[in-house]
Amino acid sequence: MTDDTQDFFEEGALVGVLTAEPLDRVLDYKAPEGGCWLGAFVQVPLGPRKVMGVVWGPGRGDWDPAKIRTVLKVLDVAPMRGEMREFLTRAGAYTLTPMSQMLRLATRAPGLADPPSMRKLYRMGFAEPDRMTDARTRVIAVLEDYGGVSFTLGELAEMAGVSSSVIKGLVKQGAVEEFDTPRDAPYLPLDPDRPGKALTDDQAAAAAQISDGVRAGAYGTTLLKGVTGSGKTEVYLEAVADCLRKGRQALVLLPEIALTSEFLTRVKERFGAEPAEWHSGVTMTERRRCWRMVGQGAAGLVVGARSALFLPYRDLGLIVVDEEHDTSYKQEDGALYNARDMAVLRASLNDAQVVLASATPSLESWWNAESGKYTRIDLTDRFGPAVMPDMRAIDMRAEDLPGSRWISPTLQGAVMARLEKGEQALLFLNRRGYAPVTICRACGEQVGCDFCDARMVEHRFLKRLMCHQCGETKPMPEACPSCGVEGKMAPVGPGVERLAEEAAALFPDAKQAVLSSDLFGSARALKARIAEIAEGETDIIIGTQLVAKGHNFPRLTLVGVIDADLGLQGSDLRAAERTFQLMRQVAGRAGRAEIPGTALLQTFQPEHPVIRAILSGDEEGFWRAEAEERRVTGMPPFGRLAGIVVSAPEAAAAFDLGTHLSRSDGPIRAIGGMVYGPAPAPIARIRGRHRVRLLVKAPKGAPIQGALRQWLGGLKLPGGLRLSVDIDPQSFY
Repeated sequence: MTDDTQDFFEEGALVGVLTAEPLDRVLDYKAPEGGCWLGAFVQVPLGPRKVMGVVWGPGRGDWDPAKIRTVLKVLDVAPMRGEMREFLTRAGAYTLTPMSQMLRLATRAPGLADPPSMRKLYRMGFAEPDRMTDARTRVIAVLEDYGGVSFTLGELAEMAGVSSSVIKGLVKQGAVEEFDTPRDAPYLPLDPDRPGKALTDDQAAAAAQISDGVRAGAYGTTLLKGVTGSGKTEVYLEAVADCLRKGRQALVLLPEIALTSEFLTRVKERFGAEPAEWHSGVTMTERRRCWRMVGQGAAGLVVGARSALFLPYRDLGLIVVDEEHDTSYKQEDGALYNARDMAVLRASLNDAQVVLASATPSLESWWNAESGKYTRIDLTDRFGPAVMPDMRAIDMRAEDLPGSRWISPTLQGAVMARLEKGEQALLFLNRRGYAPVTICRACGEQVGCDFCDARMVEHRFLKRLMCHQCGETKPMPEACPSCGVEGKMAPVGPGVERLAEEAAALFPDAKQAVLSSDLFGSARALKARIAEIAEGETDIIIGTQLVAKGHNFPRLTLVGVIDADLGLQGSDLRAAERTFQLMRQVAGRAGRAEIPGTALLQTFQPEHPVIRAILSGDEEGFWRAEAEERRVTGMPPFGRLAGIVVSAPEAAAAFDLGTHLSRSDGPIRAIGGMVYGPAPAPIARIRGRHRVRLLVKAPKGAPIQGALRQWLGGLKLPGGLRLSVDIDPQSFY
């Protein structure tokens, strides 16, 4: 535990301040006039600059006292609590992330060093205006209708249909009162006793079991496994209600911003007000408000992305990780952490409950439940009249399909039948863009990125080629960049844009929508499009994995998976698991209302064990077989992995360092581990930097972090070389 023996430091006392600057130590300062508390957010001088930091404990006293400077000021925000400091310390130690970087995660809100800003609001005054006009009458009517509610100038002017000068005139006369209020206002309170949806017996029993843990105020993790459409959300919202009744805060993590709109609606229906939001789609002003209100306990429920775990909760009682298997919970740059695992750590330090909700849990969570580490609750039936979709394979070896087409005659007929009934169909292909490869038919050249060893993807809607590794784009070439021949550039393979082109030709009268993350400029635009689809304004949805995540399209009764084999290629440890999850998730979008649904999987390998498991619905059999395979090979969750990536402007320098590391692997061998590599990374160059990978594999209980620190600790990286460590890697690119 962080040293809390001294909570307050008198003026002039030595304090250790952790900053978010890339330094390898806590810095000594003198406490300011009036002193400061442990955990206080402070502004300190660092060279010529003023930077923000946190009082982390007593100063070390190993610096020349004459050179120690004084803390400039204590910021007007709640001090960082002991459990938050311990969370950052332990998360940093687990992921081998420098503490300065961990603090950066915990202070990602703008203007924290600024004094609380004010804004002007307007409400009913006490004087009568000297004369009434139509415009003035409308302003007074709005204020009377809303009985004492205050408005901003813009809101009141818009609602009354007048210019702001009309309101300013009423202020001068005392008929409208203008006053200042802090911009960072508390959120409206959520009402946990407002009646929710009627639950089935299974749902009520599950909700009661989770709520018992919340009411007990102790740590525990529950895997809530339920088929898609079984009402997992309603179950954990009841646990949120119990958390709010206890006066504690709750956090719901969602894997996609696109899911928040529908979820916020459900929260408002259940609790009568909207929660705080924290993700990249909210404004900087809202971020600052959320950060401050969470710290003051004035936000009862936060809905957010993985980084919401690092907000300064005053009393966190419940964390829900929805779609817990989703790969987007793994942060793949900067601090490399898995939000699912960090949620469990944070809850254990806060005496809070964790709910991991999924129809297709990760193998790690499934095994933790099997071995008794987590409680497991199953919901086996869909909510209301809905039933699970009928799942069948289309054997592409038996289909008569031209080389430039991807929708089989069988799937085409099934889509036509649904359209004739006024129902929706979803065509699923987990490839963004128009075509994954552009090739020259004259010389065979595949157009690659200038900065990465990756093929560029054609995005016809944007009229550009795009690299999905670094984001580099360039116009579609008329002539081959290699041989110079014109008119021979051809797309190879399908992406969702090409699939949309084919669907438009096959179903010319159908209204279609393409859902792919790169086609929407903002989170709001994506949310609006999903809302339109849910209301039934689209006949055919064509989408990537974005559509597999939690959306509810009531008219959708057919899901067609264009290439069910796509995820089965390659040597990825989790290829089978991810294919199984994605196919089951996307199939689960069908038949969520009264009309039964069907899922058709186009495959060239209908006898593949993963495809058979998807179609049979034998999920437990699949997990057991997958777990046994991992156990035999000592792979997670039965062993430990760490990925090391060395990158450099020149390939030889990266390989030299990788070779040096593999030859000096004594600390790894001392814990029974092995180092594999160095080898070129699957994508061997990104943004102009050559990449070499090493993989460290160790037994399950081995102290892998300590061995890695010892192995890499004395390393002095020459200029241009970088090294990153990924504990529990999820991807191996």
